[in-house]
Order: sequence, then structure tokens, then C-alpha cells
Amino acid sequence: MDKITVAKGDGIGPEIMDATLDILLNAGAQLEIDEIEIGEQVYLAGNTAGIAPESWESIRRNKVFLKAPITTPQGGGYKSLNVTTRKSLGLYANVRPCKSLHPFISTKHPDMDVVIIRENEEDLYAGIEHQQTDEVVQCLKLISRPGCEKIVRYAFEFAKKYHRKKVTCFTKDNIMKQTDGLFHKVFDEIAVEYPEIENEHWIVDIGAAKMADTPELFDVIVMPNLYGDVLSDVAAQITGSVGLAGSANIGEECAMFEAIHGSAPRRAGQNLANPSGLLQGAIMMLNHLGQTEIAEKVQNAWLRTMEEGIHTYDIYKEGISTQKVGTKEFAEAVITNLGKTPETLAKVSYEKGAPLNLPKYERKPLADKVLVGVDLFVHWPGFDANEIGQILQKLNSEKAKLTMITNRGIKVWPKGFKETFCTDHWRCRFSAELAQMEKDEIVRLMADAVKHNIDVIKTENLYQFDGKQAFSLGQGQ
Repeated sequence: MDKITVAKGDGIGPEIMDATLDILLNAGAQLEIDEIEIGEQVYLAGNTAGIAPESWESIRRNKVFLKAPITTPQGGGYKSLNVTTRKSLGLYANVRPCKSLHPFISTKHPDMDVVIIRENEEDLYAGIEHQQTDEVVQCLKLISRPGCEKIVRYAFEFAKKYHRKKVTCFTKDNIMKQTDGLFHKVFDEIAVEYPEIENEHWIVDIGAAKMADTPELFDVIVMPNLYGDVLSDVAAQITGSVGLAGSANIGEECAMFEAIHGSAPRRAGQNLANPSGLLQGAIMMLNHLGQTEIAEKVQNAWLRTMEEGIHTYDIYKEGISTQKVGTKEFAEAVITNLGKTPETLAKVSYEKGAPLNLPKYERKPLADKVLVGVDLFVHWPGFDANEIGQILQKLNSEKAKLTMITNRGIKVWPKGFKETFCTDHWRCRFSAELAQMEKDEIVRLMADAVKHNIDVIKTENLYQFDGKQAFSLGQGQ
């Protein structure tokens, strides 16, 4: 008997959770349920996290969390509980299978069978944002080597366990050479350890276009957080419906399973909602718990129900569907089909055994780190780069010299173009005149900036790691 934490959520959440649990228990799933309340009512009661401390204790104690969709109230001050849960519990891998159910669910891609594996904890979803000037806000994109290694290795181990033949990496490292470049580099390093699995890398824009056009070219796709969030929804939709997709969020200790769609409050309480997405997440949960035979039984019954054309309103289509049913009636149809297998669609047979058990990250030896400069980010309301260049050259010394100014990443000094539009946010690079820069020189630059009424809003130290430049050039430099 496995004890799990369950949250019925908001909107259609309670209806689809009741339907899902009804199916699982009728199939013989060995589950002890510990129910908690999360979401809108918890937010509105004054808890800006949307979850109470005792609910956290339940999730951390049971290690497995089956969650229905929740509603985050509109307005400021409410943080996404999904993001908070994933990061707080170290749920670094988001796994979303997207497989066509042609010809029973309409799709332009009858041969699609793709698994999106998305990094879940970092990237722009770190949510570190600041307004720096009147005209410019920033969001920090954080990519770590541990984050890259964990998700890339998970993708290859997943492919190995489930007999997938290829792992594809999507990044934008032709532009973001440091952040996405690290993700691509780690992918190449780890791919060598799995010679039996084909590997490839695509720039994310053309890769996304290919996936949307010819998804049968792909098998397992691994990518950073933001790209994975967007493209996993695209992948689910082009299989037939986002409403049919579930996801697993896997960490070293805990795991969370859910549908990928929202709480759809306009459909709440009407016995209309399709429980399939949450059911797919629950089937992944059963596999995670080692209840593989029950997972197969439920999935095959669901496939048989889809084949029979017993569909909820969202996927019902004249000429394909045979019966339009509500949430409860759909669950009853799946329960009736327990023990049966699909006749046209492929019967499911899951790999037996324990869930993926990946090695913990081991920190690498420290690199030789040398400070070679600093970028001062300056709030200045002018438009003429030559003018601010003259002002900032007043900070030059024998140890540090102004070598470049950019505006929104493009070099505007020296020898910038008058056609380049500039905001009030300037990156001003001071480079060491000698082999390296001491940190007290940065303090000196800051102090002199104050003396000259230069508004420095942020600094970034420029380093070499093991002799290699570890910062970007200005665009056009």
C-alpha cells in the first residue's frame, strides 16, 4: 500500500480528481490517500503561497503528490504554486509524453510519439526580475551545470529504460552562448556515455518548427525550462488536445503528477470536464510507485474507451465519436473497460522495475578563476553614446579602462551607429589594463561614479575560468 498526498484543486479539479481516483481504485491500485487543500481558497485566506505548512509536511512525508489544477487569484502578490512546488521539492525533471491517438482523436500527425523532458527549476523561471531604469526591466536567466547534468542524464536514462532510440536537445546557443551554450555542452558530454542512443542538437526555433511540422522525426526531446514549457504544450496540442496530456515532475526524493491544463473555472461543477489529462498523470504515478500492472490495466482501458468513441465534449467529433459523455460517465466507461485492451491502437506494456535512480550530482574541481574586468550598468537618460562615453572615461585609471558601451546588448561605443535606438540603460565595460583586476578597483570605480553623479544600478564581474573568457561580447563587437 502506497500512501500519497492528493489535492483536488480548484475549478474542474475536484470533478476530474474524483473521476481519476475512482478509476484507479477500481483497477486495484494500492493507494492510501492523504488529502490536502491548496489553491484559491488558501490564497484568499491570506496565505500568499497558496499552501499551508501542514500540507507541505504531508507532501514531504509521503514523497508522492497527485495534484489537480488550481486557480491563482488575479492581481499582484500571489506566486505560482506550481513553480514553488517544483523548485522547493527539487522536482528537476518535467516529463510529458505526447502520443497520437489517430484515428480516434483528430490530428494532422498520426505517427507522433514524442516525450518532452523539460528542466524544471531554473532558467528564466528563477523569477528574478528587477526594474532598473525608467525604461528597462530585467529578468535573470540562470543556467547551472548541476541543473544541466541532472536533466540531460535523466533524458538519456529515460530513453534507455523505455527503449527510446534518440534524444534531441533544443537550445538557442547561437545567441545565448554562455547559458544555452552550457546546456548544449553538457548534452554533448553526457551523450558520449550512451553510444547506443542516437543524439542530436537543434537550434530551438527551427527545431520547434520541425517538431510542429514533422514530429515523427523526434523521440525524446530535452530542453531548458522556458522552451520546454512552451513546446510541451505545442506538442500536446498537435497530438489532438492539451486536455489529454499529463505530466510527471520528478526529483531525487519527491515526485508530483498532474494534468498540464488549467482549472477551467467556467466549466466547473457541470460534469463536462475531461479527466484524461489527470488520469495520464496518475498512470505515470503508478509506474513511479512500481504498480506497473495496474498502470497498464488503466491505460489500456482508457485507450479502449477512446477507441470506442466515448468522448467528453472537448474531443467529441461527429463521424469519429459515438457518444458524448460527462466526467462521471467517462470514468464509468473506463472502469467498464478495465481488463480489456485496445483493438486498433497499440496495447501498452510498461517496463517493470523501480523508477529511474540517477546518481547524485558531484561537484567538479574548482576552476582557476581570474577577474579581468567589470560591467557597470548605468541609468542615464541621454541618447548620445559618445556623450556618455566621454562622461564614463573620467573613471579610467591605470588599472581599468572603459572599452565598450552597449545598449540592450548592441555595441554603441566606440564607433556605434547613429541609427541604433538607445534606451536609458547602458552597459559600460571596464577592462583590466594589466593581466587581471583586483576587486578593490571595482570599489574605486563605484566610488568615483558617485563623485561624478553616475547612477550605477548594477555591476557584473568579468572572469576567465581556466583561461577561457566566461562572458559575452557586445553584439556587433
